[in-house]
Amino acid sequence: MTRIRPFRALRYDPRRVDLDRVITPPYDVIAPGDRASYFDRDPHNAIRLTLTREVEQEATTDYSEIRRTLDAWQTGAVLVRDPSPALYGLRESFVAPDGTDHVRDAFFALLHLEDYERRIVRPHELTLAGPKADRLKLLRAARANLSSVLVLYEDRDRELDRVLAPALDAEPVAEARDPACRHRLTRMADRASVEAVCAFLSERPIVIADGHHRYETALQYRDECSRGDDGPSAWMLACFANAFAPGNLLLPIHRLILKSAVPTDVAWAERLPGWTQRSVPIASAEAIPAQLAEQLGPLRDLHAFAADDASGRLRIFSKPRSQAGGDDLTVRVVHEDVIAGVFGLDEEAVREGAIDYPKDALQTARDLRSGRGSVALYLNPVVPEDVFRVTAAGEVMPQKSTFFYPKLPTGLVFRLLDEDGEATS
Repeated sequence: MTRIRPFRALRYDPRRVDLDRVITPPYDVIAPGDRASYFDRDPHNAIRLTLTREVEQEATTDYSEIRRTLDAWQTGAVLVRDPSPALYGLRESFVAPDGTDHVRDAFFALLHLEDYERRIVRPHELTLAGPKADRLKLLRAARANLSSVLVLYEDRDRELDRVLAPALDAEPVAEARDPACRHRLTRMADRASVEAVCAFLSERPIVIADGHHRYETALQYRDECSRGDDGPSAWMLACFANAFAPGNLLLPIHRLILKSAVPTDVAWAERLPGWTQRSVPIASAEAIPAQLAEQLGPLRDLHAFAADDASGRLRIFSKPRSQAGGDDLTVRVVHEDVIAGVFGLDEEAVREGAIDYPKDALQTARDLRSGRGSVALYLNPVVPEDVFRVTAAGEVMPQKSTFFYPKLPTGLVFRLLDEDGEATS
């Protein structure tokens, strides 16, 4: 089903640059006000290959400057292309927001582009036209994959670990640190191992975790080029991770009600028939993460959420799941029963900014107590089973359902769109 292959990565020469200073978060999570800091951090920072310095410049640029920069860095040997194809192992060591240590193992390869209708590469969320138009301009100009998509495969028994382990444990070809994570890059060029990885993936579909806009942009560029099913534009750079491995974290995205009043006790009871409700005292915002772990975490098998109105008590709501399809997602039920049913906010109100989508429960609790918003709704994270179940049914997740952590950095590997050396032989 899924076709992958090794490639000749274009990489920073660690003898010429400090990798810690040139890697960046993905372009779509860099805040507009932070762009200048990355541009100024190092003259070879990867942001110079993915974004303009000012957001306003995106409307008029054709990104030709990025291609010139890419060429200049190759001429100056700041970027060097590996002499032979390989898969690239990635081991990321990081501390999760709850303070626990984790390791995520993954690998980079070229992914054959497939239309969604074939159900081989499956999206889990919808995309917007604006970002795709901008990324298409960049792809046309750069003729390179400068930022990887992150895709998930299903390996509950972790069979592929045995094949990947020797490469992941090998001497790194690059190491870099950012505030969130230590990244360790290795090469896997052994033919038997490469073929085993390709064969394993060929029997499984994959789900896009992060990078839907990049993937759909690559599909459009492929169709523009019309150079056949195996031409360079029919493949793109992707990072593959096992959705069921312990280091591949799916964190919750919460909801902060901005434009509706705090419900009364009677309103909560009347508007949520079928839900069980209890409350626990909360002394301060700092107590929220521990209380959520203790009170909400054990309810993962139910529909459940916690409501915080900064009154000193945390309300815990739960009810049994009732359906087997995508409509059984807790985040969807919360939007229907709570955001619409309790707060009276329809889809139009949500689109117009009636709620916010914070990822950090502690910061959300602090914001609420400082006067931002009226009620915070804390959720348990979506689980991998939900992602694969929903996408297998041809559905997508509701908006802001998933937060894959950590975000994949830009700058560890790039891929040029040419034919040279990108076959397995």
